Amino acid sequence: MTTLHKEIWIDAPCEHVWDAVRDIGALHTRLVPGFVVDTKLEPGGRVVTFANGMTVREPIISLDDERRRLAWTTIGASTTHYNAVLEVVPERSGTRVRWTSDLLPHEAADAIASMQDHGLAAMRRKLEDKTPVSSVRTA
Repeated sequence: MTTLHKEIWIDAPCEHVWDAVRDIGALHTRLVPGFVVDTKLEPGGRVVTFANGMTVREPIISLDDERRRLAWTTIGASTTHYNAVLEVVPERSGTRVRWTSDLLPHEAADAIASMQDHGLAAMRRKLEDKTPVSSVRTA
């Protein structure tokens, strides 16, 4: 089995990052827009459509608010086994996000590592976005 460890520091409060992570049905709007283009909730998990067109089912294994830890698996991808954990940890004035994945076959590791890199980059872009929301004016 291959284990991938990726992490990123995000210049945003931990509570803000965790709130977006734990909103498991809003990957495409709140957490990783552009990397994920659609998320649909189903009993026990979600169906995720990625920007590359791949769609997978992701049963949620654990959503732990106390530890700020989300664990899931994937059904329907190029792997025969995939289990992942995303952890959100306060660090300095921001947040450290750790994404660990266990997968088979080993040959899928490079592709999954690349997806993790793209996902974390999309997460940073979204969660560090400090663009003010424009006010709506009525006539």
